[in-house]
Amino acid sequence: MAGSGKFVAGLTAAALGVVAFLAYQANANAPDSLARERPGVASPEPSKAKEKELALPARSGSGLRVVYALENRRVWLVGEDDSVLRTYKVTPSSVDPPPGRYAVTSRAKQVTGSDGVPVEHVVIFTESEGTVVGFSAALDGSRPDPDAKEKTGGVRSSRADGKALWRFATVGVEVRVVK
Repeated sequence: MAGSGKFVAGLTAAALGVVAFLAYQANANAPDSLARERPGVASPEPSKAKEKELALPARSGSGLRVVYALENRRVWLVGEDDSVLRTYKVTPSSVDPPPGRYAVTSRAKQVTGSDGVPVEHVVIFTESEGTVVGFSAALDGSRPDPDAKEKTGGVRSSRADGKALWRFATVGVEVRVVK
């Protein structure tokens, strides 16, 4: 009976070794800790022709953040190591936030947008001209005219991009707005 205890202990040690090895491999092969923790965030690799257009703007901060470029109408989800995990085009709101440093202040899974359209994956980060500004995706895929006479603060994306942003941008995550 005493020998069987050593056998079980040996099997347990071997099993722990295998688990530790597999965990090490998973960690070493993952591109970014954030991508591991938030599946569905990373974008497919861009072609070489698109790299310049997709390049992260200069002076857009460092570390974990969302970067929103007003002139490019583009958002970047940036990991802790400054790697771009995802980038995509957006339709701006009629009210632009001033360039600067913000943080996600609140989120809502699904609400009615300021234009009356049902939206999901709402990520709010500031207020400008008396209008709340944040990212969202319309359930029907619509994107409001940014030159509308009515003030709207919804920066719209596709539903897939909105879902990725939702997974990435929790309350407190930095949002950098650049020209």
